[in-house]
Amino acid sequence: MYVGRFVVVGPEAGAYRVSSRSFPNRKAVDRDGTVTIAQTEDAPETDNPYVEYNAVQVTDRGVVVGNGSHVDPIAEKLALGLPARDALAEPLLAMDFEKDDYDTPRVAGIVGVPGDDPTTNADGRGGVIATVRRDALLVEEVTEPTLVATYEEDSPTPFDLAATDAAAAAREVYDHEFEHAVCSAGVAVDDDGATTAIYNG
Repeated sequence: MYVGRFVVVGPEAGAYRVSSRSFPNRKAVDRDGTVTIAQTEDAPETDNPYVEYNAVQVTDRGVVVGNGSHVDPIAEKLALGLPARDALAEPLLAMDFEKDDYDTPRVAGIVGVPGDDPTTNADGRGGVIATVRRDALLVEEVTEPTLVATYEEDSPTPFDLAATDAAAAAREVYDHEFEHAVCSAGVAVDDDGATTAIYNG
Protein backbone atom coordinates (compact mmCIF):
# COMPACT_ATOMS: atom_id res chain seq x y z
CA MET A 1 0.00 0.00 0.00
CA TYR A 2 1.20 3.52 -0.81
CA VAL A 3 0.51 6.03 1.96
CA GLY A 4 2.93 8.78 0.95
CA ARG A 5 4.80 10.68 3.64
CA PHE A 6 3.99 9.75 7.22
CA VAL A 7 4.77 10.47 10.85
CA VAL A 8 4.72 8.13 13.82
CA VAL A 9 4.41 9.81 17.21
CA GLY A 10 4.60 8.43 20.73
CA PRO A 11 5.39 9.98 24.12
CA GLU A 12 9.08 8.97 23.96
CA ALA A 13 9.87 7.89 20.39
CA GLY A 14 8.72 8.69 16.89
CA ALA A 15 9.72 8.87 13.26
CA TYR A 16 9.13 10.44 9.88
CA ARG A 17 9.38 8.77 6.48
CA VAL A 18 9.41 10.14 2.98
CA SER A 19 7.65 7.77 0.60
CA SER A 20 7.41 9.13 -2.91
CA ARG A 21 6.62 8.07 -6.43
CA SER A 22 7.11 11.52 -7.99
CA PHE A 23 10.26 12.74 -6.21
CA PRO A 24 12.38 9.74 -5.15
CA ASN A 25 15.74 11.52 -5.47
CA ARG A 26 15.80 12.87 -1.92
CA LYS A 27 17.73 12.28 1.26
CA ALA A 28 17.54 13.11 4.95
CA VAL A 29 20.34 15.38 6.17
CA ASP A 30 21.16 15.74 9.88
CA ARG A 31 21.98 19.34 10.79
CA ASP A 32 22.63 19.32 14.54
CA GLY A 33 19.20 18.31 15.77
CA THR A 34 17.35 19.50 12.70
CA VAL A 35 16.68 16.94 9.96
CA THR A 36 16.21 18.44 6.51
CA ILE A 37 14.75 16.64 3.51
CA ALA A 38 16.87 17.67 0.53
CA GLN A 39 17.29 16.63 -3.06
CA THR A 40 20.16 14.33 -3.96
CA GLU A 41 22.91 15.57 -6.24
CA ASP A 42 21.43 13.69 -9.22
CA ALA A 43 17.87 14.95 -8.73
CA PRO A 44 16.29 16.80 -11.64
CA GLU A 45 15.60 20.47 -10.99
CA THR A 46 12.12 21.30 -9.72
CA ASP A 47 10.26 24.37 -8.57
CA ASN A 48 7.90 22.27 -6.42
CA PRO A 49 7.77 24.00 -3.00
CA TYR A 50 6.98 20.76 -1.17
CA VAL A 51 10.15 18.79 -2.03
CA GLU A 52 12.68 20.29 0.41
CA TYR A 53 11.94 21.25 4.02
CA ASN A 54 12.89 20.69 7.66
CA ALA A 55 11.19 17.47 8.81
CA VAL A 56 12.50 17.31 12.39
CA GLN A 57 13.14 20.16 14.82
CA VAL A 58 14.39 19.62 18.38
CA THR A 59 13.19 22.08 21.02
CA ASP A 60 13.52 22.05 24.79
CA ARG A 61 9.79 21.18 24.99
CA GLY A 62 9.69 18.23 22.59
CA VAL A 63 10.66 17.18 19.09
CA VAL A 64 8.52 18.27 16.15
CA VAL A 65 8.21 15.93 13.15
CA GLY A 66 6.30 16.65 9.96
CA ASN A 67 6.10 16.60 6.19
CA GLY A 68 6.71 20.22 5.22
CA SER A 69 7.39 23.87 5.95
CA HIS A 70 4.89 23.86 8.83
CA VAL A 71 7.48 22.11 11.03
CA ASP A 72 9.41 25.34 11.64
CA PRO A 73 6.49 27.49 12.91
CA ILE A 74 5.24 24.59 15.05
CA ALA A 75 8.69 24.34 16.66
CA GLU A 76 8.80 28.10 17.19
CA LYS A 77 5.42 28.16 18.93
CA LEU A 78 6.32 25.13 21.06
CA ALA A 79 9.61 26.74 22.12
CA LEU A 80 7.73 29.93 23.04
CA GLY A 81 5.69 27.94 25.56
CA LEU A 82 2.40 27.31 23.77
CA PRO A 83 0.69 24.06 24.78
CA ALA A 84 1.59 21.28 22.35
CA ARG A 85 -1.94 21.06 20.92
CA ASP A 86 -2.01 24.80 20.17
CA ALA A 87 1.53 24.78 18.75
CA LEU A 88 0.37 22.15 16.26
CA ALA A 89 -3.10 23.45 15.52
CA GLU A 90 -2.34 27.12 14.86
CA PRO A 91 0.26 26.69 12.06
CA LEU A 92 -1.63 23.80 10.48
CA LEU A 93 -4.85 25.80 10.41
CA ALA A 94 -3.05 28.85 9.01
CA MET A 95 -1.09 26.96 6.32
CA ASP A 96 -3.83 24.44 5.50
CA PHE A 97 -3.35 21.40 3.26
CA GLU A 98 -0.79 21.52 0.45
CA LYS A 99 -2.08 23.28 -2.63
CA ASP A 100 -0.95 20.61 -5.11
CA ASP A 101 -2.85 18.41 -7.56
CA TYR A 102 -3.87 16.03 -4.76
CA ASP A 103 -4.76 18.44 -1.93
CA THR A 104 -2.10 16.59 0.06
CA PRO A 105 -2.63 16.77 3.82
CA ARG A 106 0.01 18.21 6.12
CA VAL A 107 0.95 15.81 8.91
CA ALA A 108 2.90 16.58 12.07
CA GLY A 109 3.47 15.59 15.65
CA ILE A 110 5.39 16.34 18.81
CA VAL A 111 7.33 13.63 20.66
CA GLY A 112 8.37 14.03 24.30
CA VAL A 113 6.11 16.85 25.43
CA PRO A 114 7.30 17.74 28.97
CA GLY A 115 5.45 17.40 32.25
CA ASP A 116 4.28 21.02 32.43
CA ASP A 117 2.07 20.52 29.37
CA PRO A 118 -1.53 19.26 29.65
CA THR A 119 -0.83 16.45 27.17
CA THR A 120 1.71 14.57 29.29
CA ASN A 121 1.27 11.03 30.60
CA ALA A 122 1.85 9.61 34.06
CA ASP A 123 5.56 9.17 33.25
CA GLY A 124 5.90 12.89 32.67
CA ARG A 125 6.00 12.86 28.88
CA GLY A 126 3.37 13.15 26.19
CA GLY A 127 2.85 13.03 22.47
CA VAL A 128 0.49 14.84 20.14
CA ILE A 129 -0.24 14.04 16.49
CA ALA A 130 -2.06 16.16 13.94
CA THR A 131 -3.11 16.52 10.34
CA VAL A 132 -4.87 19.13 8.28
CA ARG A 133 -6.61 17.92 5.15
CA ARG A 134 -9.27 19.38 2.89
CA ASP A 135 -12.12 18.27 5.16
CA ALA A 136 -10.67 18.39 8.67
CA LEU A 137 -8.09 19.53 11.18
CA LEU A 138 -7.37 16.68 13.60
CA VAL A 139 -5.20 17.06 16.71
CA GLU A 140 -4.97 14.12 19.12
CA GLU A 141 -3.01 13.32 22.26
CA VAL A 142 -1.29 9.94 22.07
CA THR A 143 -0.18 7.52 24.75
CA GLU A 144 1.09 4.86 22.32
CA PRO A 145 2.82 5.15 18.93
CA THR A 146 0.33 6.53 16.42
CA LEU A 147 0.59 7.07 12.66
CA VAL A 148 -0.90 9.57 10.28
CA ALA A 149 -0.03 9.68 6.58
CA THR A 150 -0.79 11.88 3.61
CA TYR A 151 -2.77 9.18 1.76
CA GLU A 152 -4.91 6.20 2.76
CA GLU A 153 -3.99 6.42 6.48
CA ASP A 154 -4.92 10.11 6.76
CA SER A 155 -6.45 9.86 10.24
CA PRO A 156 -4.43 9.03 13.36
CA THR A 157 -4.28 5.27 13.88
CA PRO A 158 -2.26 3.03 16.26
CA PHE A 159 1.12 1.89 14.87
CA ASP A 160 3.28 -0.89 16.24
CA LEU A 161 6.63 0.91 16.63
CA ALA A 162 8.96 -1.40 18.53
CA ALA A 163 11.99 0.92 18.48
CA THR A 164 12.87 2.96 21.53
CA ASP A 165 15.96 4.76 20.20
CA ALA A 166 16.23 7.18 17.30
CA ALA A 167 18.37 5.07 14.97
CA ALA A 168 16.16 2.02 15.35
CA ALA A 169 13.02 4.10 14.79
CA ALA A 170 14.42 5.55 11.56
CA ARG A 171 15.30 2.10 10.26
CA GLU A 172 12.03 0.51 11.38
CA VAL A 173 9.80 2.96 9.53
CA TYR A 174 12.04 2.88 6.46
CA ASP A 175 11.74 -0.91 6.32
CA HIS A 176 7.98 -0.90 6.88
CA GLU A 177 5.90 -2.57 4.16
CA PHE A 178 4.40 0.71 2.93
CA GLU A 179 5.61 1.25 -0.63
CA HIS A 180 8.23 3.59 -2.15
CA ALA A 181 10.47 4.34 0.84
CA VAL A 182 12.94 7.15 0.10
CA CYS A 183 14.46 8.20 3.45
CA SER A 184 13.55 8.47 7.12
CA ALA A 185 14.35 10.06 10.45
CA GLY A 186 13.89 8.77 13.98
CA VAL A 187 13.61 10.65 17.27
CA ALA A 188 13.75 9.64 20.92
CA VAL A 189 13.35 11.61 24.13
CA ASP A 190 14.50 10.52 27.60
CA ASP A 191 15.78 12.10 30.79
CA ASP A 192 19.04 13.00 29.04
CA GLY A 193 17.28 14.91 26.27
CA ALA A 194 16.39 14.33 22.63
CA THR A 195 18.28 12.39 19.99
CA THR A 196 17.71 12.17 16.26
CA ALA A 197 18.91 9.80 13.54
CA ILE A 198 18.54 9.48 9.79
CA TYR A 199 18.42 6.58 7.37
CA ASN A 200 18.83 6.94 3.62
CA GLY A 201 18.55 3.33 2.49
